Amino acid sequence: MPKNGTDHRLSLRDGRAVFLDGARVDDVTVHPAYRNAVATACSLYDFQAAPENLGLMTFESPTSCDRVNRCWQLPANYRDLVERREAIAAWAAISGGWLGRSPDHVASCMAGQVMGVHLFRAHGEARAKALLDYFAWARDNDLYLTYVIINPQADRSKSTGDQAEEYLACGVVDEDSTGITVRGAKMLGTGSIMANEVLVANIQPLQPGEEKYAISFAVPMGHPGVKMMSRRSYEAAVTTEYDYPLSAHLDENDALLYFDEVHVPWERVFIYRDTDLCRAQFSDTYAHYLQNYQAQIRLMVKMQFLVGVAHKVAETIGTVNIPHVREQLGNLAAQAAMVKGLVYGMEAGGGEYHGYFVPDRHLMYTAQVLTQDLYPKFINSIRELAGGALIMLPSSARDFSNPVLADWIGRTQKSPATDSEGRVKFLRLAWDAVGSEFAGRHTQYEMFYAGAQFVTRGHSYRTYDWSAATGLVDEMLARYDLAASMGGAKGAAAPGRSGR
Repeated sequence: MPKNGTDHRLSLRDGRAVFLDGARVDDVTVHPAYRNAVATACSLYDFQAAPENLGLMTFESPTSCDRVNRCWQLPANYRDLVERREAIAAWAAISGGWLGRSPDHVASCMAGQVMGVHLFRAHGEARAKALLDYFAWARDNDLYLTYVIINPQADRSKSTGDQAEEYLACGVVDEDSTGITVRGAKMLGTGSIMANEVLVANIQPLQPGEEKYAISFAVPMGHPGVKMMSRRSYEAAVTTEYDYPLSAHLDENDALLYFDEVHVPWERVFIYRDTDLCRAQFSDTYAHYLQNYQAQIRLMVKMQFLVGVAHKVAETIGTVNIPHVREQLGNLAAQAAMVKGLVYGMEAGGGEYHGYFVPDRHLMYTAQVLTQDLYPKFINSIRELAGGALIMLPSSARDFSNPVLADWIGRTQKSPATDSEGRVKFLRLAWDAVGSEFAGRHTQYEMFYAGAQFVTRGHSYRTYDWSAATGLVDEMLARYDLAASMGGAKGAAAPGRSGR
């Protein structure tokens, strides 16, 4: 049987060092800042282990008799890629697309690296073997991986090696026959609280002379010396699930990871003091493309969820039949369908990469460029549709327990689509989707998880078929020239003259 929720819950009780509000968290599976998000993560594995979902969600590992999630599958053809997408979309639907770093994200990143293992071999067989062995082990154990691939911002006018603190970013401080020792920080660690292991890498370019930071490895979250400094927990701040239904269960958290003299065995080191391979790890393999293809599948589901919120807002406040409101809803529906169409287009336009079938690179970056700009506008459109309805709500679910307040709520929270309690319930969810602190973090996330807009636009420029586009222009230009045009015009009247 594949991994289930109970298996995952037990795996998180590993002594990991998580720090929140000035203290160390003993057990993330029961702590009020994380327990519901952990339960949501566990529900993903329960879903895949259900007998009726085995075919949809899992496949048989090529190196064991176990069934594991399809996110580990290396697609050999178009049908394999579609089946993989269907599994990712099914998992995303459980959270409405709100889990940005669900287990299939970094698994997709690792799959893309394995597809490009020939690049690792060009830099040394030992590191390539470490990557392949780790991938097989992580796949066969169906691990929940996160990653930290960004260095702390500090002084962004300086490169990694020029920061005031030598080991601000994670770097090598020692090595011996058993492995390397590293010190320093990495971010953003999204989902690390409920993950099994972390991949450490560098998606930002490094310069010659910064070899001590040019490393990539994986360690368990409970590994000695790994420290997680959690951001504020939105889950812990929830008054009731009724008031913040998304924050209460889907706050996957983000954390700064500090590696305090962490020893990493050689068999878990994929890149060592190699700035060029650090660049190639994401740019030249299919890692960056496949991980962000997964992100667009998730966003496809999330946009569908948000379109549903928008339509229910209009129904709840009685504006759904107003022509200009329907026009707005139609526009939002088209935008959501555009994301879906781009995902399907990535698959239909896919092709071969070293024996695997992979999605179209430029359509993936097209989706990223468009959705980075689209998402905040989409959220703002829902705010416009709702108007003051999202503000004038009871202070909390506890207001219903007071008979006087409950009567006032019944008199003032009117809707043509539902009763007063149903109106409040839905609008609290809508606020959690577009206006709460949880919602604000998601807007920031969708705008920047793939990098700044100039970065994704640069990827779009790099992967577009400019020769085909300019070729069309050149073909048109070749159909005429100045001499032929002047010859054909000989004796013709000049514009605006009689010709006499």
